[in-house]
Order: sequence, then C-alpha cells, then structure tokens
Amino acid sequence: MATGFVCHELYMWHNTWNWAQVFAPSLTIQPGEHAENPETKRRFRNLLEVSGLLDQLVAIKPRYATEDELARFHTREHIARIKAMSAENGGDASVLTPFGKGSFEIAQLSAGGTMEAFDAVITGKVKNAYALVRPPGHHATANVGMGFCLFGNVAVAVMHARAAHKLGRIATVDWDVHHGNGTQSAFYSDPTTLTISLHQDNLFPADSGGTEENGEGAGRGYNLNIPLPPGCGDGAYVAAFERVVIPALYRFKPELIVVPSGFDASGVDPLGRMMVSSEGYRSMTKLLLKAADDLCGGRLVMSHEGGYSPMYVPYCGLAVMEEMSGIRTGVEDPWGPHMARWGQQSLQPHQEQAISEAAKLVNNIK
Repeated sequence: MATGFVCHELYMWHNTWNWAQVFAPSLTIQPGEHAENPETKRRFRNLLEVSGLLDQLVAIKPRYATEDELARFHTREHIARIKAMSAENGGDASVLTPFGKGSFEIAQLSAGGTMEAFDAVITGKVKNAYALVRPPGHHATANVGMGFCLFGNVAVAVMHARAAHKLGRIATVDWDVHHGNGTQSAFYSDPTTLTISLHQDNLFPADSGGTEENGEGAGRGYNLNIPLPPGCGDGAYVAAFERVVIPALYRFKPELIVVPSGFDASGVDPLGRMMVSSEGYRSMTKLLLKAADDLCGGRLVMSHEGGYSPMYVPYCGLAVMEEMSGIRTGVEDPWGPHMARWGQQSLQPHQEQAISEAAKLVNNIK
C-alpha cells in the first residue's frame, strides 16, 4: 500500500514578514528573513520531485478546517482574534508568531491538510502519510498562538479522528527540537492520548518540557517528555527511541501513531544545537514503522513542524519519505559523511543519564 503526501502552494504564501530570524526589526536589529519561511518546505517538496519519489506517492488534497473543527481544541476567542487580524494586515499571534493578510485561511488549510492525511490513513486509502503543511502547529495552545504556530494542527486532527472515525487510543511522538507544549496541553488530562516529546532541554518554550510534566488527573502517566542535553546526535536519539519511545508505544498500544515532524534537531539547524543526521531520522522512522506494523496495522501520520536549514531539511525529509514508502531513490545526503565523523555522535554518558531518567516514566503508562 502506498504512502500519501499532502502539500499545497498556499502553504508557501503564509507571510512571516521581514523579521531577523526570530526578532522583529528595529533601529538596532536589521530587517532580514524570518526563520519560519517558505524555503525549507518548498525545497523539501522540490527534492522529492527531483529524486523521482514524488511521482510514486499518493497525492492527498488538503481542505480548509472549519471554525467548528478548530474549536474542538481552540477557544472561539482565539479563532476570532486570528481571523480578524488576518483580514486586516496580520500581526503577531502573541509570542514570536508574526503573520500576514490571509494567514488565517492558510492556517485553516494547514490544519485541514493534517486532517486529510489522518482520514486517508484511517480509511485505508494509504498505509501512511506525510503532511507537508505550513504554518506549523505544535506550540499553539487553546487560546494562544506561539512559536510560529497559529493553530494546533496535530491536536485538531486527533480530535477530528475521534469525532469522525471514533478512534480510541492515539499516540503522538514529537521529534522537533523544541518542546511540543501545545500538543501536550491539549491532552494533558486525557488517558486515551499518549503524548511524547523529545527535545533539547529548556530551549523553547522556556521552563517547559521537563520529565516532571507527566500528565494530570486521569491523564497522569500519559505525557512523556524526554529533555535531551545540547549536542545529542544519532546515537542519543536512537537510544531515546529504543529505551523510551518504543517501549512506551508497546505499553500503550495505540490505534494510530502521529509524528509532529520537525527537522530542527539536525546538525546544521540555526535554531537548535543537536547533531542528528538524515540517517538518524531514517533510523527513528524505521523504528516507528515497525511499531506501527506491530500495533496498529501500520497506521502512521507525520505532520510537518520546524526545521530551518534550507539546505538540509530536504535531505532529512527525503530519508523519512524513503523509509515510509519503502522506495530508495539513490540520492545521497551531501552532509552525511561529514556528520558521521563529528565527535560525540555516539551516545555519551551524560546523554544516557538523561534518557535513563525519562525511561522511568514508561512504567507510569497503565
């Protein structure tokens, strides 16, 4: 069965203005290009085409999420505020999240694209799917847009899967270098949703994503954070998957696995300090595919989040898509040989200690 792929040109038209990476321009900060710009996503899609893989994927057409669908997670006030600002000339959603005219509708299409990927996998149209959507979503909370995110694409799609398909247990595995605080907040007291986030310790949001954040009420034990020290490479990430993520999935037994997929843990990303290579992402994908085959009929969805190296995101994305589709294109990662020789790519003792602390949380899943 084939792999589905969601993409749309309008995703590239979401306007994040001429900020200097993550800072608004001023008399002391020269205007430049916002870190969350179209280039990484467009080049990801373009490498899929150049490699020949795009032709072998099943195109999934996105749709606009309705305001009622967004309201399953977000407050009506938040939706109305973003809509009103977008109808004028945009603004800042609140924290490092500039957007322009029309971004409300593009964000609806982003959430709807993730929902369509869910639908295609759940109904058996495809075995697995990748939604290359923009703007991203995993930092948005019910009433606040932040970290470049307007609406919680994955959170909205999970709630859609419950409403439209009566799906039960769903697991999210967020490998973006920043903590998936928005997705965590959506399901913090929900024992039917396992939320896992691997991220650089205390990077963004500040003071968010510690191991002590383990869920509350009925959801106690169903939120797992794996805060990793800066400098982790393939060895640490694969170890975290083998010792925490995969055991947690087998203990939880989800009916669907979804990955908020950021490639900003890569070794050349400007907004992270990790060293993951495309082969590291390939290895993590392989482990998830095996778990999905064993636990939920192979049902795996990825929804794009961060990743800010225009040169390298495409190669990380291609490696993931090759694993998901089972098709090798023969395209070589030009950074691969260099990253493989970097010092401390293998698991280090202090990294192993952090992973061991997170592994203790697996036993809290009932």
